[in-house]
Amino acid sequence: MSGRELTREFFLGFIKLHILHHAAQEPVCGVDLAEELGRHGYELSPGTLYPTLHALNRAGYLEQHDRTVHGRRRKYYVATDAGAAALERGKAQARELMHEILDDDG
Repeated sequence: MSGRELTREFFLGFIKLHILHHAAQEPVCGVDLAEELGRHGYELSPGTLYPTLHALNRAGYLEQHDRTVHGRRRKYYVATDAGAAALERGKAQARELMHEILDDDG
């Protein structure tokens, strides 16, 4: 695995947590998530973002609801109970790992 592939895999995990974070707060759609992630410096192609949303949906972490917005059908996602629980576990694990990685004394 190249360094670029490893970096992509690493950040894709954080992006999944970020998606769950927002979906636990309110319904989100792919367009809004792409803009939100863009504000953090992540430019995800639709070929990465939408399969990630679909995978989280298939895994039972997101629930999909269709809405019509300005005449266009959009898929909105909300975190399920399993998604909210996975988010909390992921946050705890990320916090622990980041604390160790970023601790200058360790």
